Amino acid sequence: MTSPSAPLSGIRVLDFGHTVMGPSCGLILADMGAEVIKVEPAPKGDPTRDLRGFGMGYFGYLNRNKRSIAVDAKTDEGRDIILRLCDSADVLIENFGPGTMDRLGLGFTALHARNPRLIYASLKGFLEGPYSQRLALDEVVQMMSGLAFMTGPSGRPLRAGTSVVDITGGLFGVIGILLALRRRDETGLGEEVRTALFETAVFLMGQHLCYAARTGVAIPPMPERVSAWAVYDVFQLRDGQQLFVGITSDNHWQRFCRAMGRPELLDDPDLKTNNQRIVARSRLMALLVEMFANLDLSSASALCESAHIPFSPIARPEDLFTDPHLKATGGLMATELPDGTRTALPRTPIQMEGVPDHVLSDPPLVGEDARAVLTGLGYGAADIEALIGAGIVRADARPPREQLHPAHSGAA
Repeated sequence: MTSPSAPLSGIRVLDFGHTVMGPSCGLILADMGAEVIKVEPAPKGDPTRDLRGFGMGYFGYLNRNKRSIAVDAKTDEGRDIILRLCDSADVLIENFGPGTMDRLGLGFTALHARNPRLIYASLKGFLEGPYSQRLALDEVVQMMSGLAFMTGPSGRPLRAGTSVVDITGGLFGVIGILLALRRRDETGLGEEVRTALFETAVFLMGQHLCYAARTGVAIPPMPERVSAWAVYDVFQLRDGQQLFVGITSDNHWQRFCRAMGRPELLDDPDLKTNNQRIVARSRLMALLVEMFANLDLSSASALCESAHIPFSPIARPEDLFTDPHLKATGGLMATELPDGTRTALPRTPIQMEGVPDHVLSDPPLVGEDARAVLTGLGYGAADIEALIGAGIVRADARPPREQLHPAHSGAA
């Protein structure tokens, strides 16, 4: 039986993205089988390659399964290369500041005239409107949308602990691209797809807007909320560890009471339903705090597991390297970073026929695939070497890489 091809096999994507939003969009398409060519500036390449601090995680995570070509677009020869690439592409992704691509002669109108089948994904800070010329960042729109207000306690707005809006915005970009590919099947024409950070953050806030509309009261931040569930808390354990426990249904409560050997609580008329338990929360929490304080992490986890209720220890990010579920399911894929570091990084959480369960190619060196890409565009070997020699194209090389497999180390 022939194995199915990857879902996006045969689709060529030009990824002009930088930092997180654009590259995350390209990453998902690459993982789904598209040929994604990362177009980087020559001679230095994508600036995120050299970021420090938390920025050290951007390039290596978001650019696996992509090819790289680095071109000096300020030269006539470099511009010709990019235009030839655009002529050959099905999809283009960009998340530059407003007007940047138009100034380079690479806006949607210009490229659509050359390649009417091109789907042009423009990922910005804001959609068209009063804010559209502003520059935005993930943290900026978390502040603007109320997300940071909801995350921290009153008076202390706090951004989420990952680039949640950038990555979600990239996902909306993927959705738009897939819709445009579907429509192109019918019309034969590409189109512009637009999404933005601010509108993405606002979408994430929809549940709180709906709550505000129904209650007519000011929304408290999450640390001060009135939970929909009577038990939805972090408990301190005997060994200094912490455990989050969520009891969100009456069946959860019944199983939990039986597992902890407290059948009398099942007969308590004030604790029968979730809403009754919310009313009696002060008494209930005093009981649970005392109970969990006498358990260590192992015994508390075993209790919750036997009761079949939602629970979790409080993990640090690096704990995921040794998480038994991720190890068993291949949730982290062996990856070699451009600096030679071998590690394992999260896979796209979609399982379906044709989607590989391992990294097909590591994050590339600067312009690593330049020779192959240029050859495919019709450039001869001598012309390619002349472009590289003139610094118009950068083409770093390393020894041929074997296809990676899960034998690589899972820890950084």
